[in-house]
Amino acid sequence: MTSLYLLLWIAGGILLQLALYGCIVFWRHWQAYRALRNVAAEFEIAVLPEAAPELMPPVAAWAGYRTFHVERKVPEDASAQVCSFYLVPEEKQPLPPFLPGQFLTFQLDIPSLAGGTQAVIRCYSLSDAPHAGHYRISVKRASPPIGSQVPPGRSSNYFHDHVAVGSLLQVRAPAGHFYLDPSDAPVVLIGGGIGITPMLSMLNWCLTAQPGRELWLFYGVRNRAELVMQTQLQALAAQHANFHLHLCLSKPQAGELGEHRSGPVLYHRSRVDVALLRRLLPLKPYHFYLCGPTSMLQSLVPALEDWGVPEGRIHFEAFGPASIPRKKPASGTRAAAQGDAKQDAVMVSFAKSGKQVAWDPAMGSLLEFAENHGIAVSSGCRAGACGSCQTPIRAGEVAYAQAPDFDPEPGSCLLCVCTPKTDVTLEA
Repeated sequence: MTSLYLLLWIAGGILLQLALYGCIVFWRHWQAYRALRNVAAEFEIAVLPEAAPELMPPVAAWAGYRTFHVERKVPEDASAQVCSFYLVPEEKQPLPPFLPGQFLTFQLDIPSLAGGTQAVIRCYSLSDAPHAGHYRISVKRASPPIGSQVPPGRSSNYFHDHVAVGSLLQVRAPAGHFYLDPSDAPVVLIGGGIGITPMLSMLNWCLTAQPGRELWLFYGVRNRAELVMQTQLQALAAQHANFHLHLCLSKPQAGELGEHRSGPVLYHRSRVDVALLRRLLPLKPYHFYLCGPTSMLQSLVPALEDWGVPEGRIHFEAFGPASIPRKKPASGTRAAAQGDAKQDAVMVSFAKSGKQVAWDPAMGSLLEFAENHGIAVSSGCRAGACGSCQTPIRAGEVAYAQAPDFDPEPGSCLLCVCTPKTDVTLEA
């Protein structure tokens, strides 16, 4: 064997050893990476799931209002207090998708007691998964409390009494920051009363787009007569083994059983509370989505945090103005913060009303703060989507926890979703 051949054999052996070494290193790194992903998935540490294209936030679908007509009007409960309205665009163009949990904003021309009509802006949650041909909302007739002088809900009663098949409605594009996370993490949906509507949108989307995802729905009402879409929910629970349906009756009528099973559905004689959740839910990193009356959220949100659910996994939307307490800091930190607040109190001035008041962070938003001090401000969605509460700022600055869906005019703010950043003077 010549020296050249010997040199080639040596070089080949070295290259072979390097290749084997590279493969071993790659395999060990790959195994470590897989193990790290498994641990991260178990404890939700820096897991960045691929975004599902169906749930990527869509580009603004259309500007301003678009004309829709009512294709169908369907009662959804035993007493017809909740009706679904199927809305189709007049120009028959395919509808853009929305994020399950979002809402539509309506400009309604409601008859006025003084004669003529009055433009009223209201928002209603979409109650189904996205469809190319129609949107669906489900509206509950708001009756005045028994023995009170409070008038019935103007917009909800208008929908029930005046909006029929063929009626034309002015609708803004879907909006809202309360929507389902597209990951495959297990989900717990909690709906109280008509707060079931965005839960239905999330549920229907998830069972269609992610049929293997673990899904729980806790739906609280007073009695079975108030249940919305009960037959459809029971059918879905029967079809999907990973969907667990629990119906909670706080004041069941005579003859309605307490806790019992009816096919795939479990009934409970109770409100939806953390004690029930802790008894039924396996120990897993759930995402919780809640929608319902303020009283329900004021009870459940802090209780979930006390149970140990991280703040980032608790998502909620309340009816109307709501201040939901979150987990408080340590007592020393809180005392220091209170001391700083006393020293650096922010003043809010209302120019037209001639009032100047120290800002109270417990109010949640400048709209609630104004109403609490007897200052009337027009409002609609109370979620930064309709622009009804847009108010000029004479001096100072405001801050938004998140960007509103409606873009206020320069020099103005949306009182329903902002707080004062400095001393501020408002045209109200």
